[in-house]
Amino acid sequence: MTETKTVPWHLWLVGGIALLWNAYGGYDYYMTMTQGEAYMKASGLSPEIIAYYMAMPAWMAGAWALGVWGGVLAAVLLLLRMTWAVYAFFVSLAAFLVSVVYTYGLSDGAAVVGQQGIIMSAGIGAAAVFFLWYAARMQKARVLH
Repeated sequence: MTETKTVPWHLWLVGGIALLWNAYGGYDYYMTMTQGEAYMKASGLSPEIIAYYMAMPAWMAGAWALGVWGGVLAAVLLLLRMTWAVYAFFVSLAAFLVSVVYTYGLSDGAAVVGQQGIIMSAGIGAAAVFFLWYAARMQKARVLH
């Protein structure tokens, strides 16, 4: 039988931030999929970026969904102190990496999103790596069960 340790204060902080971060990603995904061009226009995206997202293949939308909703699930699992959070954060990161390969390798996404998009992708990637690392650290410390 494995021993579960006391929950450190930072788990609640990191878990709360992870939930807010990923919930915004979920909101953005939902609004983009349901409101489409109107939502993107209201968000201040250029016509070129809107056209790029509107032409996104279905498999890419699926990877995006897996990334954002996997991140939301992972954050909830982290707050519930469940070890499955590590695996959900891993799936979320893997889906994000698929989107990076599509955006910067399989399409003209880099030219469309420009430097701002590259910076945004770097920030999203860094957050995904951090949340996965943190969950794995909490799993190793036996805070997660």
